[in-house]
Amino acid sequence: MSLSVILITRNEEANIGACLESVAFADEIIVVDSGSTDATVEIAKKHGARTVTTADWPGFGAQKQRALDLATSDWVLSIDADERVTPELAAAIRKAISGPSSFDAYEFSRRNWYCGRFLDHSGASPDYIVRLFRRGTARFSDHLVHERIMPTGKVGRLDGKLLHYSFLDFSEVIGKIDSYSTASAKQALAAGKTASVGKAIRHASWMFFRVYVLKLGFLDGAQGLAKSISAAQGTYYRYLKIWFARL
Repeated sequence: MSLSVILITRNEEANIGACLESVAFADEIIVVDSGSTDATVEIAKKHGARTVTTADWPGFGAQKQRALDLATSDWVLSIDADERVTPELAAAIRKAISGPSSFDAYEFSRRNWYCGRFLDHSGASPDYIVRLFRRGTARFSDHLVHERIMPTGKVGRLDGKLLHYSFLDFSEVIGKIDSYSTASAKQALAAGKTASVGKAIRHASWMFFRVYVLKLGFLDGAQGLAKSISAAQGTYYRYLKIWFARL
């Protein structure tokens, strides 16, 4: 059985090399880039990836579906540029697709890095995600952000970890709070949702309580507190953006 690795990129020269090195065992690597102005595409090509550049940005779900539509192997592994497949996970993937399987998709655990450490709580662990699937049995949701793979068959679970270096410093946190809350607000507006300042405060407060207390964020120390605050900020800004758009 053959394996295609798919990912989407934009200005990921700091990440793409290590990411592609971690999936060098794949038969095919497809990178769909949305107009990088750095060396992302050149680095991807040096690692043997088939690269395609798109002129527009339709959102995360639609862009990843474009990458999936280009895959030709029996199995597909979806990965982000800031993620790394550990050797243990790579071995588990190779074993899973090496012969007949009763599963059409697999999930595995992801460890999330946040400003200096991997989080063990804060809603970031355990973080099981479906990323490996038999081609033709799954597709991506059309969400602008926080897209997901929608498998149609039976889902199994693999050992090994996927490492996710999503927030190397707090500047990245602030940038993603703004961009993700904007995309989420657009998605909500398209669905006809409304908001108010009161709703923004209530939902933000609940998000902080959920991450810091219910999800044990306080056990992650300073990073757990910062993660809880930033999650609340993202929620607050999303509802405010919906509210302002409706004024």
